[in-house]
Amino acid sequence: MQLLKTAFHPDLSISDIREDSGLIIVERLAARGIVLRGDDILLLYTERYDDYSLPGGGIDQGEDNEAGLIREMKEETGARSVRNIVEFGRYDEYRPWYKDDADIIYIKSFCFVCDIDAELGETSLESYEISNGMKPVWVNIDSAIAHNEQVSASSPKKGLSIERETFLLRLIAERLRD
Repeated sequence: MQLLKTAFHPDLSISDIREDSGLIIVERLAARGIVLRGDDILLLYTERYDDYSLPGGGIDQGEDNEAGLIREMKEETGARSVRNIVEFGRYDEYRPWYKDDADIIYIKSFCFVCDIDAELGETSLESYEISNGMKPVWVNIDSAIAHNEQVSASSPKKGLSIERETFLLRLIAERLRD
């Protein structure tokens, strides 16, 4: 899959990921879905961070990228019949890791364009997603980009993922607009 970007958290640099840095890096694979209907896109709105993000998340051990995408789309949006899955690109990022097993997390996000049935079913959100006020919404892609840009520029509560999500939304609008 084509690499779209490699991003580093502001507290990290490329020298932190070298083998001789002495830092422990844990890798996390994720799948993210892109579902478009004209100028509208299916996103997750998270009240806690007041931002929009692509549906998706961690790929389970032994699960391939597409199976992870299908499972995450169903869990987070209630999507039915995820099909016509086409690679869009990969977004890599390095962030500080706040657990005892590593110093840095290396997240590889595999992004796919796909189709789903018109009607969404019930979601199966995790407890932290529910407490963060996450919900699937159809939103105009330009409005979502403008909203995320405003939040990124002015909100002290912005989440770490907003730069990834806004980058991907801009690229999607540029490359996939009808």
